[in-house]
Amino acid sequence: MVTIPEKPWPTGMAEDVEPLVRRVLAPNPSPYTFTGTQTYVVGMADGPDCAVIDPGPNDPAHIDAVMAAVAGRKILAIMCTHTHRDHSPAAAPLSAQTGAPIVGCAPLVLAVDGPRSDEAFDPTYAPDRVLADGEGMRGTGWTLTAVATPGHTSNHLCFALAETGSLFTGDHVMGWSTSVVIPPDGDMGDYMASLDKLMAREDVRYHSAHGAAIEKPRQLVRGMIGHRRQREAQILRLLGERARPVGEFIPDMYKGLDPRLIGAAEMSVTAHLLDLERRALAARDGAVWRLS
Repeated sequence: MVTIPEKPWPTGMAEDVEPLVRRVLAPNPSPYTFTGTQTYVVGMADGPDCAVIDPGPNDPAHIDAVMAAVAGRKILAIMCTHTHRDHSPAAAPLSAQTGAPIVGCAPLVLAVDGPRSDEAFDPTYAPDRVLADGEGMRGTGWTLTAVATPGHTSNHLCFALAETGSLFTGDHVMGWSTSVVIPPDGDMGDYMASLDKLMAREDVRYHSAHGAAIEKPRQLVRGMIGHRRQREAQILRLLGERARPVGEFIPDMYKGLDPRLIGAAEMSVTAHLLDLERRALAARDGAVWRLS
């Protein structure tokens, strides 16, 4: 179980994390967001313009902190990796305040949005431009390119910063925990394919929406792929012992799990089972899963 570090956290502070990048932590800590959502301001500190990545929750104090980090530069794009409510709701008020366009992932609101074990989707998100894989934005001394990474959500994008070799990974790869994959929109097969996609890239550093910068990204992604394969093997082994509903996988697979995360663990197991079903390795009779 991951432990959240002791306070104080740098909430609301503009931290220079590398050339061209400032980070601002939102005041929304939780078992799913760690110490909070991290918004990134990308651009030359003394330049005329910048981009804002994952503006975060619609919290006036956080929006003020982001504007302080922008430091008078023109915002050319407010860029969202996906539309969970800890990532994109500040886009609309920030756009209204600055006139900056909202650019990035496609809008997404599920017809049935509850009950869920992760952050629900943001119904206020209305992009001015949706980026396809390989499309991007350019400013003075910075270039951001979209890398489509569905899995955590179907509309998830990462953004590659060409000038420093960094990748802004949103929730696809995080600096504190593995990502939650929640059906029906989250898809384990897509998530694994997106991890393979990142393994084939040569990014030198990841900046995620939660947790510290990741300085050995391919090593971490390799470990994440191994972790998911291990989970899959556990599920197949347990199904080999007997058929069972989802809830009965959790005690064997997640020792010492924070009770607040049981729902998320059940959804993750469900995502694995649906992927196994698609590959004809598992089947279900009602709520009970068995080997195919």
